[in-house]
Amino acid sequence: MGYFEEKDRLSLSVASLKIVDKLLHENRELSILIKTSESYEEMMKKAKKWISSLIKNNDNVRRFLRNENLDKRSFDKLEWKDYAVLRLHDYHNNEGKYFQDLNHKIGKSVSRPFYNIWQASKYGKGTANDAFFIDMLLLSRQLTGKLEHIKPSRKDVHKWMDFHSSGLDEDFVILREANKVRIIKTIIAKLDSGELKSKRFKFDEGLSEGAKFETVLKWWEDYRFHLRFAARSPEMVNDYLDNSLREDTLKTLQEAFEAGIPIFINPYYLSLISVDITPDKTAADKSLRDYIFHSHELVEEFGKIVAWEKEDIVEPGKPNAAGWMLPAYNNVHRRYPEVAIFIPDTVGRACAGLCVSCQRMYDFQSGHFNFNLEKLKPKTTWTDKMEMLLEYFEKDTQLRDILITGGDSFMSSTRSMKQILDATLQMVNRKREANLSRPEGEKYAEIQRIRLGTRLPAYLPQRITSEFVAILKKFKTKGIKLGIKQFVIQTHIQSAMEVTPDLKRAIKMLLSAGWLVTNQVVFTSASSRRGHTAKLRKVLNEIGVVPYYTFSVKGFMENYQNFATNARSVQEMQEEKIYGEIPDNCLSTIIKLPEEPEKSKFRMKEMKKANNLLFLATDRSVMNLPGVGKSMTFRVIGITNDGRRILEFEYDHNRNHSPTVNITGKVDIVESKSILNYLEQMEAMGERKSAYRSIWGYSVNVTEEVMPLFKYPEFDFKITDRYTNVDSKEYQVVK
Repeated sequence: MGYFEEKDRLSLSVASLKIVDKLLHENRELSILIKTSESYEEMMKKAKKWISSLIKNNDNVRRFLRNENLDKRSFDKLEWKDYAVLRLHDYHNNEGKYFQDLNHKIGKSVSRPFYNIWQASKYGKGTANDAFFIDMLLLSRQLTGKLEHIKPSRKDVHKWMDFHSSGLDEDFVILREANKVRIIKTIIAKLDSGELKSKRFKFDEGLSEGAKFETVLKWWEDYRFHLRFAARSPEMVNDYLDNSLREDTLKTLQEAFEAGIPIFINPYYLSLISVDITPDKTAADKSLRDYIFHSHELVEEFGKIVAWEKEDIVEPGKPNAAGWMLPAYNNVHRRYPEVAIFIPDTVGRACAGLCVSCQRMYDFQSGHFNFNLEKLKPKTTWTDKMEMLLEYFEKDTQLRDILITGGDSFMSSTRSMKQILDATLQMVNRKREANLSRPEGEKYAEIQRIRLGTRLPAYLPQRITSEFVAILKKFKTKGIKLGIKQFVIQTHIQSAMEVTPDLKRAIKMLLSAGWLVTNQVVFTSASSRRGHTAKLRKVLNEIGVVPYYTFSVKGFMENYQNFATNARSVQEMQEEKIYGEIPDNCLSTIIKLPEEPEKSKFRMKEMKKANNLLFLATDRSVMNLPGVGKSMTFRVIGITNDGRRILEFEYDHNRNHSPTVNITGKVDIVESKSILNYLEQMEAMGERKSAYRSIWGYSVNVTEEVMPLFKYPEFDFKITDRYTNVDSKEYQVVK
């Protein structure tokens, strides 16, 4: 007898058996299937007929299933009950199928919902738990109409948004100023004792305590001060936070430190963390805390983390998982035909702090990323290497967008940033000039968009200086003459609580340089609370930042703490984001934002007011998938014994992909937590489970279309349809 059969002899809990009784009592059809069947196999045959009859009498579901690809038109016609019919259909089709599951390092998990219910009802035994049975009960209620779909009102969403604070709220401005004073005094004490030392930041002989404080107050405005005195140990983090960390948090930080996970939190960001443990204060900065304090699961998994970004694993001479050939040295990452990521060999490979859900945690584990800023300074050979790497963009037929990031592009010194941007301009010019000799239809795509990826406006706004901004402004002036149309700072602000007066000032400076500022937020469990992301969109609009992406947390058990189920992401889209939906009459105004970024704040305010919107939802909600890029097109096709949903994702058909992606197209993801576990986590944060009731029914979705604002401008010439840098074969562009 195999592993699962042995386990199936275990008796189920009384709670699980009660849920099963309720399920069969409420679902007469399923109850009859089981009672009239002599065996599990007979029940499965009858279940197939039952599900087929549900589909036969449902034009929407039949039409949707006939489509080879999930498309928006047929998806929009589906009704709430139709989602349940589709899920039953997919559960039956995948009954007994094993799926790769790296969450628990068990290799594979099986989906067998019908077998679990059969075993439970006939024998009271099995390996399924409450999370599984509750999910199945709610599926049944969705099918029968007992789980209604009542969308929250605009008033509800407004109320949820008001519950969340902003870093611009006066009481938090005052609180954080007090935090700043306390941290400065802590640093002074550590400098006096010799615990902290610095060649750049040191006191003159004979300074009074008051003079020392004024000196450090000036240092506070220098970003290098924050990097030099960043907390690198649990003890220093706790010292900066007035020894307010809970014992369990401190213990986990110590375990992380001993496991080799970097700790690097700068004084500015720590000044945003409240040491007041009253519920309203700790709840307000929960999303900040969860972003910098390690979880137990991360500590447990560190050293065993499997790379989620399979296309970033490159073997010399072989294409990556997305089908692209890349230059050596791991400085260029690529998923799509039009854009590639460029990671310079500068201090830009580091960050001003460690986000514990970082997609590069695999690289921190291997030692490729770290916070040794001295070692990360560019070597004398970097200039030649940079020219070779940028040649990849120059000689590619389709690349028109370069995203310079890291790490964090703003971590590069002002001199290094200027060097990188100057070299980029030279590459842009060479690509443009080479096109002059190419005939129509054979010309290469020219660089239209330059992006700089950074979290520093939120993590360390002091980095945005007048000298740094002047370089960006000069670069844009030169770039426009070379045909570059869009200049974008792609930042990462996680919460409205990160929007401080300092961040607001930094954003204003970046906009004044003529660069559009867009934001991508990671939809962590704390950030997924009702109204949290909606409030962030609103506050970003008010300071001139355009929401760009809302990312589901990726990875496996290492990110368990911060993972919000994809059902919650879709629920947020369908029930909260809709109150910021951009009407068609605004699209012509939206598309002009990159032309005059300094006016974006006022234009967004006018659009919001004229259309009575709570915010402007210009962002797309997606998950970054291994090998096929960003998508939120999926169906729930299975469920594990512990209630974790199994999603089949398709690539986003709204954009171009490499030939490899067009061929493969689908990725199966086993989520790391069940809906029940997620709701229990929300409850522990002070949320009401009932506010999320409809989450159980979201089991199918199609990716939102790209906002015209983020589409590439049309060329005034015809480019080639050929791909380059794809294996050794010739491909035509598939559109």
